[in-house]
Amino acid sequence: MLESREMHEDDTRERETLHEVSVVVPVYQGEHTLEALADEIAPLTLSQATPGGRRFRVVELLLVHDGAVDRSAEVMRRLGSQYPFLRMIWLSRNYGQHPATLAGMASTVSEWVVTLDEDGQQDPRDIGRMLDEALDHRARLVYAKPTNPPPHGLLRNWLSDLAKWLSTRVLGSRIGTFNSFRLIEGEVARGVAAYCGANVYLDVALSWVVGTARHCPLALRKERGRPSGYTLRRLLGHFWQLVLTSGTLPLRFIALLGGVSILFGVLISAIAFWQRLQNKVPVQGWTSIFIMTCLFGGLTLVSLGIIAEYLGVAVSMAMGKPAYLIVSRPAEDLGRKR
Repeated sequence: MLESREMHEDDTRERETLHEVSVVVPVYQGEHTLEALADEIAPLTLSQATPGGRRFRVVELLLVHDGAVDRSAEVMRRLGSQYPFLRMIWLSRNYGQHPATLAGMASTVSEWVVTLDEDGQQDPRDIGRMLDEALDHRARLVYAKPTNPPPHGLLRNWLSDLAKWLSTRVLGSRIGTFNSFRLIEGEVARGVAAYCGANVYLDVALSWVVGTARHCPLALRKERGRPSGYTLRRLLGHFWQLVLTSGTLPLRFIALLGGVSILFGVLISAIAFWQRLQNKVPVQGWTSIFIMTCLFGGLTLVSLGIIAEYLGVAVSMAMGKPAYLIVSRPAEDLGRKR
């Protein structure tokens, strides 16, 4: 009876606690989308209840200017003068979505951190549902789990699904499928941002410090403004970064492939030797040698290329290459008086 009453009191205290949330948004081409996003977040800065009855509010919206290619800087300044909860972070150049997100995470102050895209696909009002998911299951990391297909082309959606499948089934990710709409415990978010090196995939870094992640079913909306700036080349580079920072499994695969190649070579040699002894090779030729040279030469070059990529990542980190650099103003302001 006493234990039941204590549990009830703990639950009551938890529901009376005001949970504060910081929202981080990397900005690359948000000229036509940031205003609508800020308007949606403004009501969330007032204390309100999640679907589960917990109280929360957004205390800050951090817009990280990642070397934007449009007039995002002007829009950010105008919104900054309009909304007191909005903070602007300027990066020295374009670093990419994940480094920009890390820069924003490092600058947060709240108990919880939410990462959002700038294109309006993800609804900020779903933050309450994700917070319930985290608190109900004592989770430090919650990902949105889209209940509808993303509003992209068929090829991009297929490649995205393939990358996530490879991450969980082949590369052994412990957090399951990931999404750019994340709810992260503040201490974890700031810790990862402080220690994460350059070229490290953000969700891989989170998997290093979080045992498991929860997934909250949410519906995606259509993109606002212009289509996504991710080309096929950039998406492939994004995926390759995921592979390289997911651990040493690809290197183990290379070792396995080398062992299989040796066994295959021994088998082919034994067959050729046996046929020679049985006089079943009437014509001498270089066809088989040429084929084997091309096969194993190609495997060798691919293996060396993958190893070289790993070495490149290691050298960049050893030389102190920063994941991001925060400056006081964007590049287009250089030459102007402060």
